[in-house]
Amino acid sequence: MATKRYPLLDKKIYHIFSKSIAGFEIFRSNSDYKRMRNVLKYYKIENPPLRFSAFMEIKDKEVFYQKHFGVKESLVEIISYCIMPTHIHLILKQLKKSGISVFMSNSLNSYSRYFNIKTKRRGPLWESRFKNVDVTSDEQLLHLTRYIHLNPVTANLVDGPQDWNFSSYKEFLGEIQDDERICNSSGSLSVAPEDYKEFVSSQIIPKTSTP
Repeated sequence: MATKRYPLLDKKIYHIFSKSIAGFEIFRSNSDYKRMRNVLKYYKIENPPLRFSAFMEIKDKEVFYQKHFGVKESLVEIISYCIMPTHIHLILKQLKKSGISVFMSNSLNSYSRYFNIKTKRRGPLWESRFKNVDVTSDEQLLHLTRYIHLNPVTANLVDGPQDWNFSSYKEFLGEIQDDERICNSSGSLSVAPEDYKEFVSSQIIPKTSTP
C-alpha cells in the first residue's frame, strides 16, 4: 500500500534525507563536495536569476550574491547539513509554500547534471523522492544536529566532526568566515559554541586499540 504524503508546512522544521541509487558514491573529491555545498547555498533563494552552471562562470560571485540575495526571498532556512559520500542530511525550515520541495528539486537536479556530465553517465542519481521527518521540539532539533554532525565519525571517515569539512559543524562553532556560511540556526537554536562542542563530543565513543 502506498504511503500517503502530507504537504510540508511553512515555518515548520524538517530533517531531510536523500541518498544515491544503490549506495552509489556520488561525492568523490573535494570539488564534488564543494559543488554540492555551493548548490545548496545558491538554490535557497526563490527564482534564482541564473542556472547554477551559469552562475559558476561569474568571476565575482560575492558581488552577485549581495546584489540578488538581498532582494530575493528565501525558500528555506538551512539550519544544519552534512554531505556524505552517498547521501546528504539537511535540517530545513520551510519559509515559502512548497519551498523545501522546490529547493530540493533544484539542488538535486543541478548536482545530477554536473555529476553525469563529469562522469559521462546517464540516468537518475538519487533514490526516489527525498525523505522527511518532522522536528517537533527544541530538544529533538539539538540532538538531531549532533547526529548529523557525527555521521562522518560514525561511518569511520574521520576521528572527530571537526575533521570533516563538509558539514555545518564548524559553522556551529563559529569557525567559518561569514561569506562561506550557508546555515542560519540562530533563530532555531540557542547554544554557545563551547557548550555545543562539549555536547557533541560527549557522544563520541573512544576507539580502543586492538592488542
